[in-house]
Amino acid sequence: MLRTRTCGELRLKDAKKEATLCGWVHSRRDHGGVIFIDLRDRYGLTQIVFNPTFHQEAHAEAEKLKREDVLRVRGEVHPRAKGMANPNLDTGEIEVFISHLEILNHAETPPLEIDDNKEASEEMRLKYRYLDLRRPKMQNRLLMRHKAAQATREYLNSQSFMEIETPMLVKTTPGGARVFKVPSRVHTGKFYALPESPQLYKQLLMVSGCDRYYQFARCLRDEDLRADRQPEFTQIDLEMSFVETHDVQEIIEGLLKDMFKKAAGKEIKTPFTRITYAEAMEKYGSDKPDLRFGLELKEVTKEVKKSEFSVFKNAPSVKCLCVEGGAKFSRKDLEELETFVKIYQAKGLAYLKIQNGKLDSSIAKYFKEELQQELIKKTSAKEGDILLFVADKLEIVYAALGALRLELGKRFKLYNPDELKFCWVVDFPLYELVEEKWEARHHIFTMPREEDMPWLEKDPSKVRGKLYDVVLNGVEIGGGSIRIHNKEVQTRVLKVIGLSYEEAQERFDFLLEAFQYGAPPHGGIALGFDRVVALMAGLNDIREVIAFPKTKAAENPMDGSPQEWTEAQLKELHLRLDGVKKPIQG
Repeated sequence: MLRTRTCGELRLKDAKKEATLCGWVHSRRDHGGVIFIDLRDRYGLTQIVFNPTFHQEAHAEAEKLKREDVLRVRGEVHPRAKGMANPNLDTGEIEVFISHLEILNHAETPPLEIDDNKEASEEMRLKYRYLDLRRPKMQNRLLMRHKAAQATREYLNSQSFMEIETPMLVKTTPGGARVFKVPSRVHTGKFYALPESPQLYKQLLMVSGCDRYYQFARCLRDEDLRADRQPEFTQIDLEMSFVETHDVQEIIEGLLKDMFKKAAGKEIKTPFTRITYAEAMEKYGSDKPDLRFGLELKEVTKEVKKSEFSVFKNAPSVKCLCVEGGAKFSRKDLEELETFVKIYQAKGLAYLKIQNGKLDSSIAKYFKEELQQELIKKTSAKEGDILLFVADKLEIVYAALGALRLELGKRFKLYNPDELKFCWVVDFPLYELVEEKWEARHHIFTMPREEDMPWLEKDPSKVRGKLYDVVLNGVEIGGGSIRIHNKEVQTRVLKVIGLSYEEAQERFDFLLEAFQYGAPPHGGIALGFDRVVALMAGLNDIREVIAFPKTKAAENPMDGSPQEWTEAQLKELHLRLDGVKKPIQG
């Protein structure tokens, strides 16, 4: 080894000992002829000292040093002078007086600062990601990710799971996200797909008798990006045989408890709160509710239809938020909130303030005294509160008020940002109506709840699936279901979306064929690993915990991907770019 100690290791107990360190020049200070350098590696910083009275030759060499030069130094560990200790450094009580300096590599002036307090632009950070990753903040995030992965493996291995890899070059199946296609050189005109998830393969592993499977699955989706999406991302994917919903949930709760403790030193409470999809939508306007604060939606459709306010009388649904102390909102505040809900297709935002025991606003005149008191009682409003209303189709009311609730929670600091509030959302509808046609909400292999089976043929909207999402602070971090393993049930579920079992066999041939040879009852879940680690670190953007992420345009400014292919490369794959044409001018 070129070094005997790391830059985060030395302490007072090492005084008078000799140490050899390697690292980068983080900063350089010249104080009256004595040169002080903070030497940095992955493990921390150590102050090294070049004093001409201690070693003149080493001091002369140090005169040449610049930021990010790579060094190997040897010297003696000394306690820092009285009053000069740095409490912000683990090594802050010592410094190393250098007797030997070896410059392993010189560095050009870096295009961005290797400093946590000086954030470069996103473009620069991604273009020079290898420099961005040198920052201690980024090193710590990657270390947290590593610890989370290590904790995951330790926990799942202790629960009799096997880590098994599934293919990266697969056959595409209908439905789901848009996939990346990979042309085959050997099989002319044929393509592989890169997997959006290992869904079918992990179910096949249950048919194989593997009983408990997991993997850190690389998933690839050719979708438009945002802060919590990347074209390639990682899931903790698992599947279990002979289980019901609560079995999968208990495993995930134990896993997350272990991960947060070992990777972030954070304690989380189990079991998690369980809330149905219907309750989540009714109370919070979202199927991924943030339970760190209240401010629940109030159903007032029946009450406000008694008013003379035509907007409310003619609306299919009216709900409101009762905001404590909101009567002090200015006109500008209310205009901003109205602009906000219009993002979610709401036509407007009505309001009523509670002042002197009555409702007050430009629309209060449409509410008789008796109705005012009924509304105040229904919403549990108090003096100085404000009621904020959205009236529209139910899905728009949920979307607008659900988003407004989160915005108000953030603006008025209604929750502790350091709190970790997990919950399970269960009993999702099995189907959704899309352009007057029933489609599976999750996938067609999701088991319906037994008590809802009679509704499959009568009214699919009433059929709930054995679906479950795990949510943290209003962010979905994973989802799964108990799967169908029985041909009779599968046939009935398929019929609702207009498919026969035989037609489905053509689309999902190898999976449904496998089910004919004795598939066990099974279920599973996938956790978004990048997202979990980001939230663990108190971040919203998963790119901050991915070593080499893409931009929102799915490009990598560091390596220049995606790239154009040469004619020779295309010819080898029997491809031609006839469809790529310049726009017609004029």
